[in-house]
Amino acid sequence: MDATNDSVVSEFVLIGLSNSWKMHLFLFWFFSVFYMGIILGNLFIVFTVIIDSHLHTPVYFLLVNLSLLDLGLSSTTVPKTIFNLSTNCNIISYPKCMIQIFFIHVTGGGEMVLLTAMAYDRYTAICKPLHYLTIMRPKMCVSFVVAAWIVGIIHAVSQFVFVINLPFCGPNEVDSFYCDFPRVMKLACVDTYKLEFVIIANSGFISMTTFFSLIISYIFILVTVWKRSSGDLSKAFVTLSAHITVVILFFTPCMFLYLWPFPTTSLDKCLFIVDFAITPLLNPAIYTLRNKDMRVAMRRLGKWIVGPSGIS
Repeated sequence: MDATNDSVVSEFVLIGLSNSWKMHLFLFWFFSVFYMGIILGNLFIVFTVIIDSHLHTPVYFLLVNLSLLDLGLSSTTVPKTIFNLSTNCNIISYPKCMIQIFFIHVTGGGEMVLLTAMAYDRYTAICKPLHYLTIMRPKMCVSFVVAAWIVGIIHAVSQFVFVINLPFCGPNEVDSFYCDFPRVMKLACVDTYKLEFVIIANSGFISMTTFFSLIISYIFILVTVWKRSSGDLSKAFVTLSAHITVVILFFTPCMFLYLWPFPTTSLDKCLFIVDFAITPLLNPAIYTLRNKDMRVAMRRLGKWIVGPSGIS
């Protein structure tokens, strides 16, 4: 508590990519268009799954929750970035900075668990199809979602309790679009070497371990299908390709942000754009354009909205 009382910094200054007004204008429209796409795309998935009874299955229940987490993860940072770019005011108060850090790691940690649950769902569907509905019963699916939020909160709190007590009494410029542990810790008035190790162990190694575990599990599924079907991997690969793409898009920036030994500000900022703007937009596209059931459901939804008189 004494360390907290020593803090005299009441706000932080977020530094973007460039001071050029042309770059500011480009980024403003870029983030605005992408964020609108994130909102519409993810809410469209949620709406479609809720409306279409054919999609009331475990995999789409998990997909809806992934869309909600994507929307939440993006909303922690992108609206503030758009506001800063439109007003040319890059200031964020100390409390809002801490809140932003907290919810980034709640939603990010939750998404790690949910992607793991989706991998388990695909393993059950492909390797144990006869027992799929028995294993992936509604209670199990709800447990996965609850576990995702609990793990996300624990993941965030376990780091947040250390950062909230750091004294900030000097520089207040965060060399990023948003507040996060690695950048904010550098501004503290005390040595944060041990805390940096905690952050790497918590965020970095968890991201890396989960990522490689998921990739290994997908390889195991493909090998299992290959052995059972005498080399026919096409159906399984099509089923898993969307999941593998989402996993790579989500985890690669996380591992670079928290494990890369020689961070550069330009790389960090580009990875921010990928993780908070591009990936949450691509996920709805991946799961709709590359998913036959979703495409069929979209056509049914279109007919339901337009009505019989509008379909020739």
